[in-house]
Amino acid sequence: MAFSRGKHSKAISDRSGMEFPYLEMVKEWNGSLVHTSEFEPKQPQLEPKPKGADNQGLLNARPARTEFPTSTILGVNPISTNGTTTITVFEPDHGRSTNDIISFNNVQSVGGVDAKTFNLETTINGAITASSTQITLTDATGFPGTGFVYLEKVEKLQNADTDPLKFQESSLRIVGEVIKYTTKIGNVISNLTRATSAQFFGKTPASTTALAFDSGTKIFGGHTITVINENRQNFANATETFSNKYTFTIPSAASTTSKGGGSQIFVGPVSSRS
Repeated sequence: MAFSRGKHSKAISDRSGMEFPYLEMVKEWNGSLVHTSEFEPKQPQLEPKPKGADNQGLLNARPARTEFPTSTILGVNPISTNGTTTITVFEPDHGRSTNDIISFNNVQSVGGVDAKTFNLETTINGAITASSTQITLTDATGFPGTGFVYLEKVEKLQNADTDPLKFQESSLRIVGEVIKYTTKIGNVISNLTRATSAQFFGKTPASTTALAFDSGTKIFGGHTITVINENRQNFANATETFSNKYTFTIPSAASTTSKGGGSQIFVGPVSSRS
């Protein structure tokens, strides 16, 4: 069967219902016959390009790790004494846990308590090996009868260049060890647990490594805290527990009831030096 070319024919548009020359008609993607002036292409969104699933692995990916605990700064004069061996520290919404070990830096004398009782920093009197079972401190005043200490030193990497003209900072690294002790007699701490770690924010970091330290190495102590919880009503009128302060004990009682400590006071884990 032959078809006419339709050069004199007319057609009715499926869109407008108007009459147009047959040869000017085109068919849309949905089958509608329309005039060229009415033609509308198919929306690209109706035929999206195929897309595969996202890749799940990354080249040279590194595993997730727990961040090292770091120091934070306290407000002005955050420390209170009450004439006893109990010291109170005000730190809003601190998030700490009872039995955390904290270390202070830059605390001034408060209530007759010497600053070194808070800051707990001295040196060791005599070298120790990686297996030593006791440490002699130059001045153990203020250090608790039991607790944790931290020793730190700068160590040269084995493959570092010995030529001083080729010195690079990367040839050195800082290493340290957290040690637990349960006995303190005079300036000597003993019954040591070497290469351990101290609780902070309710978590115990990875253990350190037992090391040898030279006489004169700085040693830092920590305080074991007890959190003081309080209750308050939240916006939903429900009772929630919060804490703005915690306490720790010192070997000798404060002479007065006082508040102070100064400003720019840092508090952090026993292994952190600000």
